[in-house]
Amino acid sequence: MNTSNRPIALVTGASSGIGADLARELARDGHDLILSARRVEPMQKLAEELKVLGAQITVIPADLSKTGGAAALVRDIESRSLTVDVLINNAGLGDNSLFHVEDQTRIGEMMQVNIVALTELTRALLPGMVARRRGRVMLVASTASFQPGPYMAVYCATKAYVLSLGEAINFELRGTGVTLSVLCPGGTETEFAKVANSTEMKLHKNPLVPSMTSAEVARQGYAALKSGRTVLVTGWFNKTGAFLNRITPRSTATALTGSLLKRA
Repeated sequence: MNTSNRPIALVTGASSGIGADLARELARDGHDLILSARRVEPMQKLAEELKVLGAQITVIPADLSKTGGAAALVRDIESRSLTVDVLINNAGLGDNSLFHVEDQTRIGEMMQVNIVALTELTRALLPGMVARRRGRVMLVASTASFQPGPYMAVYCATKAYVLSLGEAINFELRGTGVTLSVLCPGGTETEFAKVANSTEMKLHKNPLVPSMTSAEVARQGYAALKSGRTVLVTGWFNKTGAFLNRITPRSTATALTGSLLKRA
């Protein structure tokens, strides 16, 4: 049971990286937090850090890669009589592999986390926000959303889904008092590349391709969420790439992306 008058934000994938830094932004701006991820210990450490800012923190471990994971998380939140005012759908999985040899279990987990759980959480929590006529939702997509991605075909396709879904829902929410923002970061200094088996990609080896800190991505993303901006691509390099993909022939964009996502 939440005993403060602060709005409550649910952050998935809150154990590290962009998720943890978005939680910091929310706590600094007067929110209480529900932190959710598979790893409990990093979230507990983050909770102790955020309590210093006056935030009440609830840690709920959840594995969104499993069927029913999102529904179980929602039930747990409801059992604690917590009302979610802000939903940050940050949890995501990637993998660098040729599709025809990629592990099928990993493909299923990516689709479950990046598409199914994200959709289910949004659908479960959005009606309450609309009924209260207030609320904000963030879907964390990627610059991978803007073109096909050879060597990360499933990951890029799932992020294209996230972008399309978010833009459509935000249009539907006009006049409700609720907004939905899609955050599209590019290369970011997090654990993602290691987990996604993508540390050897040419993208990460190219000194001309800048990366951003997760703290800066979170700062820009949270500002976009507060302003009700529909889509934010972080960083000048990523903004330029996203724009060029709109005017470049699809086959050319696919080939260029493949050259960056291929292992060096």
